[in-house]
Amino acid sequence: MTEDFSRSLERLRRARRVVALTGAGISAESGVPTFRGEGGLWRDYRAEDLATPDAFRRDPELVWEWYDWRRGLIAGCRPNRGHETLALWEGRFESCRVVTQNVDGLHRAAGSRGVICLHGDIWTVRCTGCGFETVDLTAPLPELPPRCRCGGLLRPGVVWFGEALPEKAFEAALEAVSRADVVLVAGTSGLVYPAAGLPAAARSAGTFLVEINLGRTPLSPLMDAILEGPSGQVLAELHDALET
Repeated sequence: MTEDFSRSLERLRRARRVVALTGAGISAESGVPTFRGEGGLWRDYRAEDLATPDAFRRDPELVWEWYDWRRGLIAGCRPNRGHETLALWEGRFESCRVVTQNVDGLHRAAGSRGVICLHGDIWTVRCTGCGFETVDLTAPLPELPPRCRCGGLLRPGVVWFGEALPEKAFEAALEAVSRADVVLVAGTSGLVYPAAGLPAAARSAGTFLVEINLGRTPLSPLMDAILEGPSGQVLAELHDALET
């Protein structure tokens, strides 16, 4: 057991309010592809070519084919022990909030309630006409592009490149990290803003910050403790230690 692990464990034992900021790393441990970077091409398209309002206006069927393919891949993935740990912690602490940059819904599938989805949810569909929004877990979808009951085009309920984060979600995330006793930054590179600014907000509030990742990131200098390793595995180890 490292010194940083021991310090993190002690802080968690004393904590009432815990927040986990999660990124692609925790989902990768469940087999969810990142869809970006090396190996992230689909039919010679990059994510940055498809996940935009302009791409949807030009060719909604193409964009939906990509999202339908992604939904099919994610449907075969299951929450790992990291997701399950955070769900269990809702019963251990006065408050355990998950703030995630992931859109795959695995935190919800693990049983976490009130997850703050900064970048939306791939299982949510929203009408571009009447604004109707609902969760649709169908994979594959029977019609591409899908349409609303009003006849309008449905779009994925995710934040695309060039779009702002949902204001209410970001405000809720800021409030959560500012009131937390411990903030765990798990499986995120710290490169995507404004989500990457949340650890700095926690630091300003005097919160104990723990980074859980395979290696150092641009956020590492802000941290009080750094636990290197797969985020799901390390979260599970923290849980097991808390139980003893």
